[in-house]
Amino acid sequence: MSAASGNGSQADKREILLEVTNLKKYFPITSGIIIQRHVGDVKAVDDISFFVYKGETLGLVGESGCGKSTTGRTVLQLYRPTSGSVKFEGIELSTLKGEDLRRTRRRMQMIFQDPYASLNPRMTVGRIISEPLIVHRVMNSNRERQERVEYLMDKVGLNPYFVNRYPHEFSGGQRQRIGIARALALEPSFIVCDEPISALDVSIQAQVVNLLEELQDELGLTYLFIAHDLSMVRHICDRVAVMYLGKIVEVAETEELYTNPLHPYTQALLSAVPVPDPTVEEKRKRIILTGDVPSPINPPRGCNFNTRCPVAVDVCHGEDPGLVEIRPGHWVACYRAS
Repeated sequence: MSAASGNGSQADKREILLEVTNLKKYFPITSGIIIQRHVGDVKAVDDISFFVYKGETLGLVGESGCGKSTTGRTVLQLYRPTSGSVKFEGIELSTLKGEDLRRTRRRMQMIFQDPYASLNPRMTVGRIISEPLIVHRVMNSNRERQERVEYLMDKVGLNPYFVNRYPHEFSGGQRQRIGIARALALEPSFIVCDEPISALDVSIQAQVVNLLEELQDELGLTYLFIAHDLSMVRHICDRVAVMYLGKIVEVAETEELYTNPLHPYTQALLSAVPVPDPTVEEKRKRIILTGDVPSPINPPRGCNFNTRCPVAVDVCHGEDPGLVEIRPGHWVACYRAS
């Protein structure tokens, strides 16, 4: 799937902010203590392609260990890709180094999953939020930085008077707001949200998601929203990409994906999402997948899902199907999809 071929009729209407092509991220496995030998690779991200339109939210979903977070970190060059292309605002990131990469990173930020681990406990909230400004030398005056920090705290719903408090003095939801404020400090255009609500109480999750939506509308932000809560993804995302064992198996507009899933794995995922209507819930067909997820060290030949797929045929065990546009804007990697 490439941006050039995947835009359909909307190619002239929406601008592509991020384009990922044939991205791979393998983590080497070595053996030996003194002399280490390369004996294999963990194929965390295995040849994926997608694009993100400016101003939209693209959801990236899948079960734990499928490569979602690794994809987000590789896009931001926190992990250097094994191969492939990552273009942000037309700039190839995978070859950028030093000061050039540093300047580009000001336009990309990340909200981390665990607000208890992502904030330095020895730094005040003011110091945490102002750190990007100091590192990138955006504001040289302490007064300017202080005003910027107070503005950001107010923007995410925190009292600016708490600027000298430490992270342990805040709740989980407040800590995640601090993380959001830090991500906004450099006025980025693209933010990777790495399961930003999964560590929060259910009562707080909706507040954080609503905050992200408000900030997107006000500041023109673009999100890559990584999550496993499919109900929340349906609420916040414009399009959704489904990952399984390092590969993207389906991409579509959110409502299209939820009402007409074509890949067997997507169908199984959505069948597990509870429906608040008891009558509908009782009549729904549940798809129970058998077996375990294969190891990313030695994925199956052909389609990665063939070992658990209830409709697999011979060709599924021999060749990787690749993403094919079944309908306008609806891409599926499955020989049985129609």
